Amino acid sequence: MITHIVLFKLKDRSPESVAQTVQVLRNMEGKIEVLRSIEVGTDVLHSERSYDIALVTRFDSMEALGEYQVHPEHKKVIAHMSEVRESSVSVDYES
Repeated sequence: MITHIVLFKLKDRSPESVAQTVQVLRNMEGKIEVLRSIEVGTDVLHSERSYDIALVTRFDSMEALGEYQVHPEHKKVIAHMSEVRESSVSVDYES
């Protein structure tokens, strides 16, 4: 199992902007065959070092993660995130 975690810091950190982006991320659920699970959470601490949104996705293999990266639904998300994100960090691990 491959777990892919991405943290996003948005340019506009208003509740409305965060909620819209959360919906864009959650919209991938059920539309990408290789995506085994998806979890999207928003920051509740709001500290200086906090990121706004966490995306946790799981895949059966590295190959499946690669298919996800180029899937048309994921490409729509990438386009949105390119517009709204200030920064992001990620980690991928095998379990």
